[in-house]
Amino acid sequence: MARSSGYVLSIDQGTTSSRAILFDHRGRPVGSEQVEHEQIFPRPGWVEHDASEIWRNVRRVAAAAMASAEIKPSEVMACGITNQRETTVVWDRKTGAPVHHAIVWQDTRTAALCERLGGEAGPDRYRERTGLPLSTYFAGPKLVWLLENVDGLRERAEAGELCFGTIDSWLAWNMTGGAKGGLHITDVTNASRTMLMDLRTLQWDEEICADFGIPMSMLPEIRSSSEVYGTLTAPGSPEGVPLAGILGDQQAATFGQACLAPGQAKNTYGTGNFLLLNTGTEPVFSEHGLLTTVCYQIGGAPACYALEGSIAVTGSLIQWLRDNLRLIRSADESEKIAKTVDDNGGAYIVPAFSGLFAPRWRPDARGVIVGLTRFINRGHLVRAALEASAYQTREVIEAMTADSGVTLTALKVDGGMVVNDLLMQFQADILGVPVIRPVVSETTALGAAYAAGLAVGYWASADDIHRNWAQDKEWTPQMGDEERTRLYAEWNRAVEHSLDLA
Repeated sequence: MARSSGYVLSIDQGTTSSRAILFDHRGRPVGSEQVEHEQIFPRPGWVEHDASEIWRNVRRVAAAAMASAEIKPSEVMACGITNQRETTVVWDRKTGAPVHHAIVWQDTRTAALCERLGGEAGPDRYRERTGLPLSTYFAGPKLVWLLENVDGLRERAEAGELCFGTIDSWLAWNMTGGAKGGLHITDVTNASRTMLMDLRTLQWDEEICADFGIPMSMLPEIRSSSEVYGTLTAPGSPEGVPLAGILGDQQAATFGQACLAPGQAKNTYGTGNFLLLNTGTEPVFSEHGLLTTVCYQIGGAPACYALEGSIAVTGSLIQWLRDNLRLIRSADESEKIAKTVDDNGGAYIVPAFSGLFAPRWRPDARGVIVGLTRFINRGHLVRAALEASAYQTREVIEAMTADSGVTLTALKVDGGMVVNDLLMQFQADILGVPVIRPVVSETTALGAAYAAGLAVGYWASADDIHRNWAQDKEWTPQMGDEERTRLYAEWNRAVEHSLDLA
């Protein structure tokens, strides 16, 4: 029998900010706090974060969320973590100090390294085992770069002095004691984004680690997404609360959207866009540029897999309009300014700042704006930036349909950008299917809460998650087929201009 009293704390550590949200038994947020962290750009194409700043922020938001809701540690039943995936941290086992800034998933410094690791077999050398192409996106090559480029690091790694992890591992280690006995763990979803885990055995692949020159002693222990790992001991966190759920952010959103059956899909509109299709307990390998990834694993049950289409730049394009071009004062303002024009005026923005991810995988691409005339104004450019998210989403959905044979009948959406009615209507128009937003749009944090709550019996089963899901709004297509075809063809022509520019 599930215990419906108390709350579950979710730590949502994202690319631009860290958040803590407390959820009640109905899956509704009752208290939250969020704080942004610094984006560090040492060179073009390089993106870093200060892992110590992220850990400080996580402690701060957890304490503030509990204070804002006036909730005591004794009322918190469990804590779950969800995180930006692939972002790579290496730290000293004795001191707990990071040895270098975290290298973020968007960082492209490993492009030549990935070519070298692929050798004659090319980018698909490890796809059959890992579900992933060799790409700058994933954590394994980032770790290789650190071992090869930071003085003394390889020697320290081989001596067993260093820990490697994605952000979930870094937080779990610190939250459960850090240098004083913290747990060095990750879950199957995050491990599946390193290029170092065998998708079928759910264990580190010793052969790939040997090829990459990565000492196995650096790697965290792989656990399921929902089990009691240990208890929180860090000052500022609710001490004594079980840490019981870990999911990479996109898998967490899939879980929070109750996409728990094969054929169910969701799209998260965040810094990038990430579309996941649940394919059940057998991995499905893509012929059309998608990733095969672990969707989740509940305790000792078999893992569920997903096909994923990862788009590098969507919300961060709006951030770029705000911070670099100053075309808008805030992300919220983008809809108002885009509504000052009837259409994009023939302008298209292809935001290939980090190359193009799924389904094209073109690291040589760079961002372009095409179709400029004297007629184009600020409204057209802001509108073109919003529309870029919708076009890229359609590309991924077409690849998913080709791989899975499942035709999309509706798209469940979540993330920060889904409050933008203009974007959601255009998404429905360009796809030709309804777009559905749930009542709780913060499904990433909710998914991690569900994983943790299931592990301690706060929620009894997936039935509770399905009961909690509720629709907030639906957008239906209003655009004619001819116009949809014309716009999408023009988008594809614009993308051609972005290739071979790096």
